[in-house]
Amino acid sequence: MFKVLRLLLAFGVTVPFAAACGSVDNAAANGAIQAKYDDNGRLTQLFYDRNKNGRVDTVAFMDGARFIRIEIDSDEDGLVDRWEYYGADQKLEKVGFSKANDGQPDTWVYRDVKDDVRKIEMSTRRDGKVSRTEYYDNGSLVRVEEDSDGDGKVDRWESYVGGVLRAVAFDTTGSGRPDRRLVYGANGTLERLERDPNGPASGAQ
Repeated sequence: MFKVLRLLLAFGVTVPFAAACGSVDNAAANGAIQAKYDDNGRLTQLFYDRNKNGRVDTVAFMDGARFIRIEIDSDEDGLVDRWEYYGADQKLEKVGFSKANDGQPDTWVYRDVKDDVRKIEMSTRRDGKVSRTEYYDNGSLVRVEEDSDGDGKVDRWESYVGGVLRAVAFDTTGSGRPDRRLVYGANGTLERLERDPNGPASGAQ
């Protein structure tokens, strides 16, 4: 989507923003990007209809010529279901999704240069705060960090081998360090429980 908007901008396929929603939809349906500017003439938003059906389904939030975020309503139900976030270098940093499909992002996916997933952040309480982070290597889940009680500190660590859960460590004292660890076998069965009340559980990540 970023490339499409960038290409259209390069050819100057834009029209001034109109306050009436119908005017915005009509302009976008004709293949033009609808542009909105602030009082100083700085570009702040772009409106676009990807499938030319007369309804704006894509809105880009701009800082002048720089893309900040693109919001897409891919199923055109009136709710955004995809958020693309761009860095200062104008490269895609992450893509947000709504598991509840209610227009509020709760999951953010980061990809590496090979387009493999490298990290997924989740707001399990759907309050906009990341409480669970999954880390991947070559597309395979390797570890997870989670704040299960919402105090802002990680208190649960999961370790995976070959995509299979092998250990779960817990912080039961609020110290910020694991003091209990469940170790699992390759077949998923629990092998042992490790305790370390004075520090990190042995081998916990």
